[in-house]
Amino acid sequence: MNLESPKVTVPQSAEYLFNALSDVKNFEKLMPENIAKFEVLGDDIFNFGLKGMPEIKLRLKEGVPHSKVNLAAASDKLPFTLVANLDKVSDTSTDVQLHFEGEFNPMMAMMIKGPISKFIETLAENMQKL
Repeated sequence: MNLESPKVTVPQSAEYLFNALSDVKNFEKLMPENIAKFEVLGDDIFNFGLKGMPEIKLRLKEGVPHSKVNLAAASDKLPFTLVANLDKVSDTSTDVQLHFEGEFNPMMAMMIKGPISKFIETLAENMQKL
């Protein structure tokens, strides 16, 4: 299953956004209002839960400086990746788009497609808060 957020323009440099997204503590600022739990477990891993959804651990993977930040599920139960693509518009403006990719059975994919789409859309919209 592949999902994409809308592309948003953030009034920050690509370097700033890359550094901000490389610090897992900053993901709390991006979370939707219905977040039930957010916990930093280490320098590269955090746990979060949304109301009505199971908790998910995300681990920061390798990124490409100033253009891509990769996150992956820390559990094999729900294998997926979340990639933030940063596209420099100017020194003070960057386009950001999130890409979600996961391997799910058809029933699971049908159940989570809507909530995950809304989730990554909210993360992208909240990039302004970084």
